[in-house]
Amino acid sequence: MELITVFKALSNEIRVNILIWLKEPRLHFPAEELQDYDPKLGVCVSDIKKKAGLSASTTSDYLSLLQKCGLVDATRVGQWTYYKRNEKAMATLNKMIRETF
Repeated sequence: MELITVFKALSNEIRVNILIWLKEPRLHFPAEELQDYDPKLGVCVSDIKKKAGLSASTTSDYLSLLQKCGLVDATRVGQWTYYKRNEKAMATLNKMIRETF
């Protein structure tokens, strides 16, 4: 995990919000949207797009950057892609920040 790449990803408020939302999806997404929510898969990209108020391409770009940094994991099921936080990577990031700064 490269800190500079992660910090660049976290320099955008919406990308930070996405990580916050994915930490507790049931708290941040309407219950009717998460009826079929599976914690193993995560949240559908379309639900993230709606909550963020972004275009599909911008949402995809943001999630791709977070995935490239290792902060989220993606799972494809048919035509849908689901995202969840990579809690192991988040713990590693936390440790790196504490030890570096």
